[in-house]
Amino acid sequence: MLISTAHAQQAATTDPMGGFMQLLPIILMFVVLYFLMIRPQMKRAKEHKALIEAIAKGDEVVTGGGIAGRVTGITDSFLILEIAVGVEVRLQKQAVTVVLPKGTLKAL
Repeated sequence: MLISTAHAQQAATTDPMGGFMQLLPIILMFVVLYFLMIRPQMKRAKEHKALIEAIAKGDEVVTGGGIAGRVTGITDSFLILEIAVGVEVRLQKQAVTVVLPKGTLKAL
């Protein structure tokens, strides 16, 4: 009395491509996401790693904070950067964003 009787329904016809067609938009979103976001980011990271590995003593660099100076020493993960005459700072290699052409910093 309180529970209504369930009536049998017809079985739905199954489409063999139905499951794939439902997943297709999700797959396309991941493909677009890869080409628009992930791939360019990986490329930039690879270029930055090559830039950091190529830094040598005497190079003129700019850090992420905007400090410009000449590299006077290199260790495994740190650089010693001369930012003024007699003023040296020690910073991580990852902080370097740009290697300037030689002779850009003439004041040092």
